[in-house]
Formats: sequence, structure tokens, C-alpha cells
Amino acid sequence: MTEMINPESGMTLKLLLPTKVLLDVPVTKVIAEAQNGSFCLLPKHIDFVAALVPGILTFTQADGQEQYVAVDIGTLIKHGRNVLVSVVNAVRGDDLNKLHELVKEHFIHLDEQQRMTRSALARLEAGVMRNLIQLEKQRYG
Repeated sequence: MTEMINPESGMTLKLLLPTKVLLDVPVTKVIAEAQNGSFCLLPKHIDFVAALVPGILTFTQADGQEQYVAVDIGTLIKHGRNVLVSVVNAVRGDDLNKLHELVKEHFIHLDEQQRMTRSALARLEAGVMRNLIQLEKQRYG
């Protein structure tokens, strides 16, 4: 559940992935990157929508601590005091050097999953083709 924040000093940042909510935290500042460059959102800024590019999303928590999230392509919407970010992939870290390593590990894992998925799909396609050939042979003998 989102913590209550002082309406004069903060926003709520919610970061959504396809399978889970990665963040739902009170923040005082959000910095992200769109196709035309980086931008900063503060609580009193106007409502805003941006298509995000892969990069680092930086946010300052209500306690003043700066945090980082490596994000893939996605969308950011600021509406009132709510900042909603929806991305395909994201990795959170509190130190940029550690985040670099986490991202590298995450993408190595994704590459392995994609390789396994492509292999399974190729086996499935080959099995379907074998079955179709067998059906043709049975039908026309």
C-alpha cells in the first residue's frame, strides 16, 4: 500500500512491469529519459506523458535518498501527485556501479531464456512439420 505523503512536498512513484509492481514509493523528484532527452519531474509540475527510452530512471525518496532503476522502453505518466511508469524490463539499485552489474546479470539471464525459448519453438515447429508430413503420407499413401 502506498504511504501517505505530504501533498505539498511529494509524489507517489509506481513502476509497473508486465508481471508485477516493482515500486510504489513516496518521492520528491523523478528524473527520466525520453527520445528528446532527460527531464525532471517535481510535485508541482504540470501533468505530463513521455515515451521512455532505455536508460536510468533516478528518483529521490521522501527521506532524501537517491535511488536508481535501469529501465527498458516504456511510458511515463504524471497526473497530479502520481507518477506511473510502465516498462518491459527494469532493475533497481541504490548504487550506479552495482546497478551496472545487476543489469548485466539480468540481461545475461534474459538472453539465456530467449535462447531456450527459441530452441523450444524450433523443436515445436519441427514436430508440427513431421506430423503434417505423416498425415500427408497417410492420406495420399
